[in-house]
Amino acid sequence: MQSTLDLELLNERGIKKEQILAQLNQFKKGIAPVKIEKAASERYGILKLTSEEGEDYSVQSAEKFPGIKIVKFVPASGAASRMFKKVFQYLKGDESVALEIIPLVDRLKDFAFYRDLEKFIKEKAKLFEGLDKKTENAKILEALVGEEGLSYGSLPKGLLKFHKYAEKETRTAFEEHLVEGALYAQGADQKVHVHFTVSPEHQMEFDKLLAEVKKYYEDKYKVLFEVDFSQQKCSTDTIAVNLNNEPFRTSDGKLLFRPSGHGALLENLNDIDADLIFIKNIDNVQHDRFKDEVQRSKKVIAGVLLEYQDTIFSYLDRLDDEKEVHEGLISEIGSFYQNKLFTEFSQEYLSMTKSQKLDYLRSKLNRPIRVCGMVLNEGEPGGGPFLVRNADNSVSLQVVETAQMDKTDPKTKEALGNATHFNPVDLVCGVKNYKGEKFNLLKYRDPDTGFISIKSKEGVKLKALELPGLWNGAMADWNTIFVEVPAVTFSPVKEVSDLLRDAHQEKKGK
Repeated sequence: MQSTLDLELLNERGIKKEQILAQLNQFKKGIAPVKIEKAASERYGILKLTSEEGEDYSVQSAEKFPGIKIVKFVPASGAASRMFKKVFQYLKGDESVALEIIPLVDRLKDFAFYRDLEKFIKEKAKLFEGLDKKTENAKILEALVGEEGLSYGSLPKGLLKFHKYAEKETRTAFEEHLVEGALYAQGADQKVHVHFTVSPEHQMEFDKLLAEVKKYYEDKYKVLFEVDFSQQKCSTDTIAVNLNNEPFRTSDGKLLFRPSGHGALLENLNDIDADLIFIKNIDNVQHDRFKDEVQRSKKVIAGVLLEYQDTIFSYLDRLDDEKEVHEGLISEIGSFYQNKLFTEFSQEYLSMTKSQKLDYLRSKLNRPIRVCGMVLNEGEPGGGPFLVRNADNSVSLQVVETAQMDKTDPKTKEALGNATHFNPVDLVCGVKNYKGEKFNLLKYRDPDTGFISIKSKEGVKLKALELPGLWNGAMADWNTIFVEVPAVTFSPVKEVSDLLRDAHQEKKGK
């Protein structure tokens, strides 16, 4: 990796040679599994609030929101192709998925995109004349996913129509996030800041949709939207290697770089200037029938964050005051971490001098903070809340994906068996310190977490590296609180059939 061509490629992407060397070393040494201590639960690690407690936290949010800048951060570059994977299989003649696809065709009228599909079919009526039922079904599905129709198979999820309402109103997932922002992310001057990360090839389509709907939703919800976009940076791509852990080269001799997963969006998140940032995936939106509960839940977890943040800021202010620094304060902070953040300090802490303990406590307190909503586990794939032993031998709350675990480890197996909750990617983050200065979020990730997977290019197998996930290793060194949230706040759309679930339908039982 010393050629002029290699160095030019690195410069073009904004990637430093040191980054590549570190990535190559990571391929060689592998990525150690996360050391799970136990699953977080309502008994230890997850706050389950009473309705009265939730109301109190919601009131705190209402009181403080007008004086701070809030941003709703939405990863929205995910393609919808996976939603229609089985549709594409069916169109290629795979009869094994027919039992799942035919009912979808029978319920097309229940989808928000049906009106557009019906209009297309009427305009192209001649293409659908004289066909047997099976061929007609295939033509309809082609009209839905194909480039000559609605192109739903190639658009990002954010541009797909998810929900329908009375008076022929339909909303894309993108629009539903604007509505959500108006309901719970309104800050000073009635402004609602929403930030979407999108792929470059779809930027113009998002811009066009925003221009069409912005004023309508501003008038409807009496707010002012400040919407901006960013794209995953080329500098976050990781180098691919062959099975011998040597840089992979394509047939034209160039190094191969690959997108490094949602952990790369930490760079985008780090660029945002805000006091409070909500994070929620593009496909996790609900119909208006459930918006009240969603709105309440978001304000509750924000209220929890603001209260914990006030406590932490107070401790840091006291540590800056020599008159306040005494053994009682040190003990109080230690108790706060153990009983409120469910954190165990490293074993070395007990033998530290007073000065060393103060430095240790400052480092623990003065870092970003997040509250993660957790739903009861109903079999959805993905990560969950666990207590993890860190490299310094401390223990802290972490969101962990199953791919990060050693499932043969007895302690991990036991923790998985006892796991009761699931991570729905429902976060609110405090990213400024007690002096009002922005944290550099890149300093608080664990670079030794991430994923190595086997892929292929030009028919040749290769290894690909993903950076620590945005809500996993990328936030490993944040102060973390887990709060149970209602299941209704989690209704992701992974397959098109998920849009037929109650959370996405106009009427109950559809």
